[in-house]
Amino acid sequence: MGNNQETSTVTLSTLRPPKGSTRNRKRVGRGPGSGVGKTSGRGHKGHKSRSGGATNPGFEGGQMPMYRRLPKRGFKNPNRVAAQAVNVAQLKRLPDTDVTPAALYAAGLIGKRAAPVKILGSGDVDRAYRVTGVALSATARSKIEAAGGKVEGE
Repeated sequence: MGNNQETSTVTLSTLRPPKGSTRNRKRVGRGPGSGVGKTSGRGHKGHKSRSGGATNPGFEGGQMPMYRRLPKRGFKNPNRVAAQAVNVAQLKRLPDTDVTPAALYAAGLIGKRAAPVKILGSGDVDRAYRVTGVALSATARSKIEAAGGKVEGE
């Protein structure tokens, strides 16, 4: 932009990359005089001369690839539904003593209203909570009942 005052304001319409930082794209297949005509810089025949001729990420030049040499292990259950964990120490953030999925969602303790919830036993219980429609660990259940709370219908 230089020292010229009237062009010194930068707006979206005047933005330009610095001089020398960009190049024109290579236009291939435009005649023998261009140096990249006919085969367009891909040479003659072979895998990489074809369209779509790239190897997959695990390709090892024809050698049996690692992901096929190693045995398959384990099982991932496609139908698994992970419970959202809430510790008993976090229940202090609830405005009242009713612990339901809707109350936990409203307080921001869980992210999904529909997914199952499980209360875990880390921390101390400060009030007598009434827990409804939520799964509990054995530790959480004993802490809530010791504080005078009730667990109804998991």
